Amino acid sequence: MQVGILGASGFVGGELLRLLLLHPNTEVTIATSRQYERDYVHRIHANLRGFTDLQFSSPDIDQILKQCEFVFTAVPHGSALKVMPTLVNSGIKVVDMSADYRLRNAKDYEKWYGYTHPHPDLLEKFTLGIPELRKDEIKNSDQVSAPGCMAVTSILGLAPLAHSGIVEKRAIIDAKVGSSGAGTKPSLATLHAERYGVIRPYQPVGHRHTAEIEQELSAYSPEFEISLSAHAVNIVRGILCTSYLTLNRDYSVQDIWKVFRSFYDGQPFIRFIRDRKGVYRYPDPKILVGSNFCDIGFDVDRDRRHLVVLSATDNLVKGAAGIAIQSMNLMMNYEETMGLMLPPIHPV
Repeated sequence: MQVGILGASGFVGGELLRLLLLHPNTEVTIATSRQYERDYVHRIHANLRGFTDLQFSSPDIDQILKQCEFVFTAVPHGSALKVMPTLVNSGIKVVDMSADYRLRNAKDYEKWYGYTHPHPDLLEKFTLGIPELRKDEIKNSDQVSAPGCMAVTSILGLAPLAHSGIVEKRAIIDAKVGSSGAGTKPSLATLHAERYGVIRPYQPVGHRHTAEIEQELSAYSPEFEISLSAHAVNIVRGILCTSYLTLNRDYSVQDIWKVFRSFYDGQPFIRFIRDRKGVYRYPDPKILVGSNFCDIGFDVDRDRRHLVVLSATDNLVKGAAGIAIQSMNLMMNYEETMGLMLPPIHPV
């Protein structure tokens, strides 16, 4: 299948290329970048040298539609708004990596993104691409919107609990993300001298991913409330979400295990970690780099009925490119794990 990537020069675009170039059923025919037009892909993504001689091209939609059967839009937020009507009307299958089509309610864009959505009619055509929650919907969709990295990491940790009804309808999420989550556009905050060594709270309240998390959890438990605080930490790749909840009665550790295991039965990219020995006794993004897994664990303060859930991902794979390709596999009726069943890299 011939695949195109719009906005292929960023970190997410690079991960899409890395995974799709080795996918047995895909050929990347177009990778667009206005900034690097006519440059070889491996000049920007040096890790791909020897794997492709593809050059970046301009984002010519007519050429994309002629040369591609499937498109990933990895462009900045707001940019996909302009090209999506043409792509959707052409009938080509699309996974959008931006935030432009993640929310079902157009009014939520006014609240969380500060603009009036110009194509509210298209929102209902998109399925949020979380295969562990929406596998059948994704299989039957032509348009999928990949979730935000902090959103999907949080949702995967909390969805079984919202579904089971064993917790009160409120969660506080402490999210820590590596520097690659900020993308490739430089700023004062991303300079090495300013970024190195930090544990920097950058959005203690009002983070945009709150909207996605509440949207998905409310499908299981209406009016589920989220408080999300985001921190930049001194790693390049990875997210750890520590979520604090209150159990609505006394449950044993075994009861909670049953909730998680039954909800994710047969899901190939969910791993559970709660070990009594070793260095990595709980989820840790360090042991997920380069992989499409989400590791989930928890602990319980039974005296106070407090439940602490930990979920971790590589923000560029399960938080972006990997989950998008997982959705593509389902949309094309390929094996869900195709091109993605790779062990994480360790040590890093």
